[in-house]
Amino acid sequence: MAPTCCKRVLEESKANGFCGSVHLLPYAPFQFGSVMAVSPSNEEIDEEKTALRVIARERREAFHAREGIGAALRVRDRFLARVPFAPHAIVSAYWPFGAELDPRPLMEALHRRGHPLALPVAERRGTPLIFRRWKPGDAMSQHRFGMSEPLSESPRVDPDVMLIPLIAFDGQGNRLGYGGGFYDRTLTVQRKIKHTLAVGVAYEVQRVERIPVDIHDQKLDWIVTEAMALETRTGAKKNWWWPW
Repeated sequence: MAPTCCKRVLEESKANGFCGSVHLLPYAPFQFGSVMAVSPSNEEIDEEKTALRVIARERREAFHAREGIGAALRVRDRFLARVPFAPHAIVSAYWPFGAELDPRPLMEALHRRGHPLALPVAERRGTPLIFRRWKPGDAMSQHRFGMSEPLSESPRVDPDVMLIPLIAFDGQGNRLGYGGGFYDRTLTVQRKIKHTLAVGVAYEVQRVERIPVDIHDQKLDWIVTEAMALETRTGAKKNWWWPW
């Protein structure tokens, strides 16, 4: 039987026809007159994330089948028009898997502009990703997890900008991934090495009202979809939504 909080999230989403934001319910009622609300347990956070992944995956897959190619081109254009980064910044992306937004049109445009490119390599579970140089047309290897990666002889680099896939996101820069923690561990390390701009790229239908987070979750600095570019990094003077 599904946990109670998962059932409540799923039931509400189904009632809304999987349209619009998913309104997640509070973990515990706030007691008026008390000085603080009850914090959610790690188990409750994990349960809510699991339920949200089910909802967001269905929405992403449906949109990807209808609009995926055109959306990838609009994400390319919005990123290039709105996200600021150095002229020769090293940019990492990912090789799309399943219904993930395809970043290759953007990567090809960055390559033409002279940016060094990289792709992530998962060496083993429970460790941060590493990044190896890549450019369009390079030979790839097949990882045991089913992902395509640069060849092992490609040099390692530390990216200045990371394009990051996701299952769902919210307006505060929180990201819901697949649950393996690869990108959270990687951002923790990369942000100690150098200033690294983390940009989530996704479809607008993947946006929800709130992502449940714990102390290990790393925030995104920007989120770019086919419909908007949103700056979410801490210390930003203003968040800008670009509707065109």
